[in-house]
Amino acid sequence: MIPKSAQGEAVRWESVAARLSKWPSPGHVNLWLAALVALSIFRFWVTPLGSSFWVDEMGTAFVVQHGADDPTLKVAPQVPASIYYALPAAVQKLFGFSEIGYRFPSVVALCVALLFIARIAERLIAPGAGWFAAFACLLIRDFNFEAADARPYALATCITAAAIYWLIRWLDRARWSDAGVFVVLAALVWRAHLVLWPLYILFAIYTLGRLSRRDTAVRWWQGIAVFGVAGVLLIPVVWEALRIYRGAGAHVVVDMPGSADLIRSLKLDLILPVCAAAALVARGFRWPRVEGVAAPGAWTLMIGWWLTQPLSLYAFSRITGNSVFVPRYLSIALPGAALMATGAAAAFVPASQWKRMAVFAGILLLVFMGRWNRVLLIHSGSDWRAAAQQLERATGGAPIRVICPSPFIEAKWPVWRPDYPIQSFLYSHLLLYRTPGKLYPFPFTPSPEAAEFAAELTRNELSSAGRFFLYGADKKVEYWRAWFSARPEFESWSVRKVGSYGDVEIDEFARERDGAFPRRR
Repeated sequence: MIPKSAQGEAVRWESVAARLSKWPSPGHVNLWLAALVALSIFRFWVTPLGSSFWVDEMGTAFVVQHGADDPTLKVAPQVPASIYYALPAAVQKLFGFSEIGYRFPSVVALCVALLFIARIAERLIAPGAGWFAAFACLLIRDFNFEAADARPYALATCITAAAIYWLIRWLDRARWSDAGVFVVLAALVWRAHLVLWPLYILFAIYTLGRLSRRDTAVRWWQGIAVFGVAGVLLIPVVWEALRIYRGAGAHVVVDMPGSADLIRSLKLDLILPVCAAAALVARGFRWPRVEGVAAPGAWTLMIGWWLTQPLSLYAFSRITGNSVFVPRYLSIALPGAALMATGAAAAFVPASQWKRMAVFAGILLLVFMGRWNRVLLIHSGSDWRAAAQQLERATGGAPIRVICPSPFIEAKWPVWRPDYPIQSFLYSHLLLYRTPGKLYPFPFTPSPEAAEFAAELTRNELSSAGRFFLYGADKKVEYWRAWFSARPEFESWSVRKVGSYGDVEIDEFARERDGAFPRRR
């Protein structure tokens, strides 16, 4: 016999469930959804716009302000190889330089991408699944990061989503106008970033799948013609990519990926919880069983978008020995993960409940990911702007000597040399956020040549200066702090940490004066 207390709880839950199943009302649900999406975009994409640039964004500013033909960019030819730079260049021409201005095109691009992703979800999964897919994207931190980033990845996501949408449209309707739009967009994908070549595998697999199943009115010869035209348009990009690949080893910024890295890149921490939550909600509300979630072609596209980029870059890294398994290079696959999460949830969510599920997802997103303990969100963990301002205060504007390790991996011997110019891409952080003093360019990677230069600098200038600073990425500053501290010339000097600004650090070496600074930090 069920206790009365348990019966009462069951009755109360059924009452709550009945009310929630009707909220929001059909007349207000679209208003709720629009408000939640707008608030989410403002919170996660707009509030970080004014924060300091990180290293790669300072590289963007250098390309825009000095041009893609600047001779110092020859050490990193892959950096200016993108159509993206026309966007911040146009903004700067109209409104001048600002972090907000440079990042705003990425916000617009990802808003457009979100619309295409929603339309794709409506086509592949269910008529009401678009809103839910949009919130699934917003649940991914890396996706939100690209929206406020002055780099090509938001534009690349936008072009990719548009290309996939028009590919679906062409295969559905077999119209040459749709094929033409797809060809143009497909030709632009690789021009947005050279690491996006795996997407053409996705385009081909999806098209071949539908042609082989006769799930399209498009004929084989038409498919061959369309992809042939796209291939011809990509020939210049292929040659450029092959030219840059010859020096790929000099630009590797991450370790060789392992199986754990591959698994983490698949965003199972999004897909599995969303599926489990949908199952629990369906059980709680006693929704009927959903039959026929998506067609085989839809699953081919969603799985392909989800897996093609990470699997391809993983295989490329392992085979060539040059790791390109960088999270931002994988960001193009994040909409695929969001669609997979939506497709998994579709096994439990009836068509009539998609918008309500999206409302609940939006509320949970803002409550648990909004980081409401601060007014404005910070875009990255690098505050170069604040560090440069603090260095100016610490030096008092005097011509104090400053050791500046480059934050770019290309700055290593023999590319780097002691007389390497500050007015260059490898030291673009010193050009964007101006720092006072006499600056000494140091390499990204320590070497015997760098140590010889540092020793000569110590003997000829630093030991007699009475004071100097280290300024750069924290790991680089820590290395050179230990190196200079071990020199006999600085045995009686004090060392202090002026400040840390995310992963940017300033240290000061000074000759002891009345015990002003402790010897050890």
